Amino acid sequence: PITMYINSSGTTTADGRSVGFETEAFAIADVMKYVRPPVHTVALGQAFGAAAMLLANGKRGHRFALPNATILLNQPKSQARGQASDIAIKAREVAHDRRTTCELIASACGKPVQTVMGDCSRVKYLQPHEAVEYGLIDMVVENESLAVKPSFLSSL
Repeated sequence: PITMYINSSGTTTADGRSVGFETEAFAIADVMKYVRPPVHTVALGQAFGAAAMLLANGKRGHRFALPNATILLNQPKSQARGQASDIAIKAREVAHDRRTTCELIASACGKPVQTVMGDCSRVKYLQPHEAVEYGLIDMVVENESLAVKPSFLSSL
């Protein structure tokens, strides 16, 4: 399996500045589904916005968080400026990205899209045990059950 450790503020910084696009996270989610080995996900520190979506899209049964991680659901923000027509184009794209993010989360959590859309309409912080209840992750790791044991060691 591939283990993906996630410690990310998503596509914005704490003060709201854009540092990426949701489409970059969609590309990662597509690759997670495309590759043959299962992708296990582990949240440490923070998994905000698009990072929470990636966390949830790990292989079911292998989506984890460390005890002090924080997971945040929110909606994409637009930093659009300029002519009204350009702002309208960007607004449509942001609405599409929001819908796609919520669909990916809903599918991963087994929730209706409308429920996730409502939950993402405002900032929603989840502690690891709450993320388990929500269906974003499967387990809070509080021991060494995730310790990676390289397969070549058994042949030595």
